[in-house]
Amino acid sequence: MGMKAQLDENQPMAHTILIVDDHPSFRSSARRLLEADGYEVVGEATDGRSALEAVRELRPEIVLLDVQLPDLDGFEVAARLTNGGGGPAVVLTSSRDSADVAPYAAASGALGFVPKSELSGEALAALLR
Repeated sequence: MGMKAQLDENQPMAHTILIVDDHPSFRSSARRLLEADGYEVVGEATDGRSALEAVRELRPEIVLLDVQLPDLDGFEVAARLTNGGGGPAVVLTSSRDSADVAPYAAASGALGFVPKSELSGEALAALLR
């Protein structure tokens, strides 16, 4: 107890994450959950435009991105972030069923999709492998 788990240096894990969702309650629960799993939440954004700005400023390694945002949809934001490579890993999330989202997630350049109900550090790590 009280000891921090040592990370295996041979298996680099992305640590910094930006949470993009227009619901404060989801952002706060996602932050708690991911921080408990060893991720460093470097920022939060409430819509697509502020997400794009936050990525430029904060340079997170991962962007957890809600599909439904008040301005741009998550697929558009993902496409802009991944266009040309060198950007963060984008993981889409939604309360909608993955069957509705998965085809668009692949086309957007996102690494994958995690339903909000199944969000965990482990679920993210599985997509990042």
